[in-house]
Amino acid sequence: MLTRKKSAGRAAKGRFGGHLTLLLSCIVVLGLTAAGWTQEDVNLPVTTEAASAVSAAPKPFVAEVTANDVYIRSGPGTQNYHCGKLFDGDRVQVTKAESGWSCIVPPPGCFSWIAMQYVSINLENPTMGIVTGNNVGVYAGSDYVLPMNSISKQMVLNRGQNVRLLSEEKDEYYKIAPPEGAHLWISSQFVRPLQPTAPTPPVKIEAPTPTTPPTEATPPGTPKTESEVLDAYYALSKLVKEEVKKPQAEQDYTEIKAKLTELSEIETGGRGARYAGFTLKQVERFELACTVAKEIALQSKELKSVTTKINEAHAARLAQIKDMGKFAVIGKFEESVLYASTETVMPKRYRILNASGKTVCYVSPTGAAASKDLSEFIGKKVGLVGKIQPHQATARAFVQFSEIVALD
Repeated sequence: MLTRKKSAGRAAKGRFGGHLTLLLSCIVVLGLTAAGWTQEDVNLPVTTEAASAVSAAPKPFVAEVTANDVYIRSGPGTQNYHCGKLFDGDRVQVTKAESGWSCIVPPPGCFSWIAMQYVSINLENPTMGIVTGNNVGVYAGSDYVLPMNSISKQMVLNRGQNVRLLSEEKDEYYKIAPPEGAHLWISSQFVRPLQPTAPTPPVKIEAPTPTTPPTEATPPGTPKTESEVLDAYYALSKLVKEEVKKPQAEQDYTEIKAKLTELSEIETGGRGARYAGFTLKQVERFELACTVAKEIALQSKELKSVTTKINEAHAARLAQIKDMGKFAVIGKFEESVLYASTETVMPKRYRILNASGKTVCYVSPTGAAASKDLSEFIGKKVGLVGKIQPHQATARAFVQFSEIVALD
């Protein structure tokens, strides 16, 4: 079973029930009624002909309110917080009577609370929510009591059931239209059953359709009421989904953005205007993704072109390099002045020059070449057979050669 989150005050009530009862009694005596729990209420249930008629009448039935400022309460008693007021001539549907109180179907304007953690928004219709758990409590709502302090449970809902979301979210609770089966209470003293009193099927009390006076600021043809704005929003939302399915290079949100912006700025648009604002931000992210994709495609094209040019240049350079076969290096053979003073401690070193006269590397004979007279090769183009290795002192290559071949 799912349990409702408890506030610090509600937890304290469980542990220190006696102290909390005493504290609430003091609040009543002092007249602290701002939270809507113990307002001084003239609607006290008393034994009257009206209350008796309500008790005797077959249930359910439609009744008429006979006074003004009649509190609607979350439970049968003035100790329960009030959830609004009814006035002389208002009609309600009474489902049962209890100790001078009438249980009624919540009239228009009343609402309930449900924990957000147990509700998933229906993406196809953002005004509807789907319950995701079992035994999820629905609590009577009041404009004077915080959601966490709204302790009057009207009913429980189970996984898969739907709720209609209203405009407000507060303290991790959704404000919802009272689900079918939810109930509130009023004093039977101020209720008169309407004829006939025979049992009748439940009657849904419809709220009057709100009208919005035209204003000069709203251009002709623009949605005005919340319902009209919602319809326009759903149509645009469908267009957004169709556009997203297209390849990014083909997506165009220009016209959709303009219409969403127009809807989001309608002051009387309610939920439709808010949804349009949210979707507008989402569309802007889609546009940014398209822009990034186009830039990446352009950069990829440029990178491919540069890579092709590099590969062509590399191939041309390789074509210019002659196959040196068995030789480690080919070039003009010259003596090395740099190593002239070290001839007594190591084999004499030479250097190889390229066609422009620059030193390519330093070389040193080894093996059979070390005992050979190399003077005849000075100033000639030669090929050296040997091992190439780095030479840290000169930051050039160094070749120890065992064979020298004149190439001129």
